[in-house]
Amino acid sequence: MHSFLRSLLFGFVLCLMPLFSNFRPISNLPFLSKVLEKIVYAQLLAFLDEHNILETFQSGFKTQHSTESALVKVLNDIFLATDSGNCVVLVLLDLTAAFDTVDHNILISRLEHWVGIRGIALEWFRSYLKDRSFCVKLGDAVSSSEPLVYGVPQGSVLGSLLFSLYLLPLGTILRNHSVSFHFYADDCQLYLPVNKMSSSVSTLLECLDDIKSWLAFNFLKLNEDKTEVIVFGDSVGSPSVDLGSLAHYNQKNILNLGIKMDPDLRFDSQIAAVTKSSFFHLRQLAKVKAFVSRQHFETLIHAFITSRLDYCNSLYLGVGESSINRLQMVQNAAARLLTGTRKYEHISPVLASLHWLPVHFRVHYKILLFVFKSLHGSAPSYLTDLLHWHTPTRSLRSANQFLLSVPRTKRKLRGDRAFAVAGPKLWNDLPLSIRQASALSVFKSLLKTHLFPLAF
Repeated sequence: MHSFLRSLLFGFVLCLMPLFSNFRPISNLPFLSKVLEKIVYAQLLAFLDEHNILETFQSGFKTQHSTESALVKVLNDIFLATDSGNCVVLVLLDLTAAFDTVDHNILISRLEHWVGIRGIALEWFRSYLKDRSFCVKLGDAVSSSEPLVYGVPQGSVLGSLLFSLYLLPLGTILRNHSVSFHFYADDCQLYLPVNKMSSSVSTLLECLDDIKSWLAFNFLKLNEDKTEVIVFGDSVGSPSVDLGSLAHYNQKNILNLGIKMDPDLRFDSQIAAVTKSSFFHLRQLAKVKAFVSRQHFETLIHAFITSRLDYCNSLYLGVGESSINRLQMVQNAAARLLTGTRKYEHISPVLASLHWLPVHFRVHYKILLFVFKSLHGSAPSYLTDLLHWHTPTRSLRSANQFLLSVPRTKRKLRGDRAFAVAGPKLWNDLPLSIRQASALSVFKSLLKTHLFPLAF
């Protein structure tokens, strides 16, 4: 009995022990240095934008970019490829402690030869990285300080931008192999359409070999434990693809930038996870409702529930009605909790009184926001490039209607769900007065006013 208790206690202690491999350095940065970094950051970013140096398909650390915009672009390409009858192999790569292994000499070389920084400006960056030190503290014990010749300072203003510049050559390698890709910080997505007849991923395997060689040369390392592969097929089902050495990483479901994906892109696992998490937080919020005002409680509802329902919800277009209904049940429960409405009372008047659009219309609302921003230069260029104004071959009344061209597709559950198709369709269905809106705030107001009568 005593041995069993000792084993149980030992197991409990092991569970509480931290994983030191998950520890990240903490940078002590003076306030004045951050002020100076902000000035340099603004000048450097203006230079990079002017000369179009930053990687187009890097969505991390960039204004007007997000995980959702990155996923919209990637899934747009996947939907269109599978609509044509091909399958798509998606590989998710993650780097181990990437920010901590950046070599300073290589970074300076990158700034000089890839970015074009010379003279005093280059010497400033050399000085910025030089003479940094680090120590290890565990409890009251502190080690001696040692020179820090690798890594960009965690929490610094310039660190994220410098890391993006450090990865610039990766884009060239991927383009040389004609492999589509998208970066979000150190997370990399590679995807390649594969013809059903050939079912070969040799191009992708060759590209991965070159990537590993480049990473090793630049003191970066792939996190093999987080490498995942998934094969997307058409609406009939995923075809058999010979993945070669990638077969070991093949998964039925993957987690991509916080979204769970399955081969059929139904998002059943994702919606189940959102539903479960939301109901858990609703139960916790019910315990504090009596202690906060109605206004503050609604803020809590939006922070813990609405944010979950809205995260990457533009990807839900075209999913099954039962899946959308599960998300709607969450919103209904949140509205009942906020207003004290009983379970069997009709919920539509409650949602209308709160000015909450139902989930189905929130999906359309989000997609149309992306379209508006893309057309007005407030979205990533990779989304703007997917949209084209409708230009009739001869003079027609529709020429001045601010309509978008809608590409032809074959499958409702594939091509019709692509942003390049769904966005223009929803946009063209809007009244002209909304399509003509010149400011985002005006567009939001008009769009919500237009959707409310349709929702209720």
